[in-house]
Amino acid sequence: MIRNSFVPAPLAQLPWRLLLVVIGITGFGLVVLYSAAGGSLAPWALSQAEHFVLFLGLALVISRLSEARIKAIAFPAYAILLVSLVMVELIGAVSGGGQRWLDLGIVRFQPSELMKPVIVLVLARFYDMLPSGEIRRWTAIWPALLLVGVPGGLILIQPDLGTASMVIIGAITVMFLAGLPLRLFVGGALAMIPLGAVAWGMMHDYQRNRVLIFLNPESDPLGKGYHISQSKIAIGSGGLFGKGFLNGTQSHLDYLPEGHTDFVFATMAEEWGFLGGVALIVAFLFVVWWGLGVAMRAESRFARLTAAGLSATIFFYVAINLMMVMGLAPVVGIPLPLVSYGGSAVMTVMIILGLLIALDREQKGHRPPFA
Repeated sequence: MIRNSFVPAPLAQLPWRLLLVVIGITGFGLVVLYSAAGGSLAPWALSQAEHFVLFLGLALVISRLSEARIKAIAFPAYAILLVSLVMVELIGAVSGGGQRWLDLGIVRFQPSELMKPVIVLVLARFYDMLPSGEIRRWTAIWPALLLVGVPGGLILIQPDLGTASMVIIGAITVMFLAGLPLRLFVGGALAMIPLGAVAWGMMHDYQRNRVLIFLNPESDPLGKGYHISQSKIAIGSGGLFGKGFLNGTQSHLDYLPEGHTDFVFATMAEEWGFLGGVALIVAFLFVVWWGLGVAMRAESRFARLTAAGLSATIFFYVAINLMMVMGLAPVVGIPLPLVSYGGSAVMTVMIILGLLIALDREQKGHRPPFA
């Protein structure tokens, strides 16, 4: 933390180590996007930088909120997003084979992205309001299942399996940390077996293909398994030190599809190698570790559950993307936050960081002005 009498108090209270790591991750991502475009700021790197600056400002505004104010907005924010998800189904814009956007004229809004942090807030608030003696009763279970099931279902029918998975994982994390009986999670896992058969029948053909290709990508290496095969080639060909900046062949010769979005890690690993990949993963682990530290220092149940749930959301964001590009998980369209091109993921992560900084500030006794 900066300690200088000439630095304004709000700036001195910011977690500068965290912010410098986040800026470093984003800066590295801009370098990768610059390379992916063949050594050009357009069309990705410059736009991504603008997104980051905008949402960094939003994060700093959110960081000034008090815990009481965050509690107060949890249920209203959830209700607004739930209505927005219904509106998406009714009048949403279709893009990339899915109906996931609300077109507000000057901006296109994706409610499902914001549901990732908001589901954590609303469940943390629910369990914060629930008496401790009720936590192992049915009254602690069915409202939470309803809170996550309705938006999760609305997101699934867009269809957006990746975002729905992230929302459900964040919710499960909060429910587990709140102290729900372990048998509930074991039973839920067993129930997924017959439900999986039902879900398989409801899937679109391209979603079934993703699962089949995940199980055996070599069955169609030039067709449906092309993404995963080329991603593995790019990562493996980078070796220990990589081929060097602007020297990647898989992305520059267009062998690697989506090398600036979902498969940006493969683009990076080809040029920066194993060491570049490890450095990036360590940076993300620091961010998650810092968030978990906020949860461990938290004095209130709400702050503890919120900080842990939001940190887990960032962790699974990164983990699922890395597993996806390495062929360890089906391709579900989850980007690598702050590195993959796209404003939605940047917005989500920066909102999460803003909330974590706000909770951290209050635990340290720096009372935010927006109480």
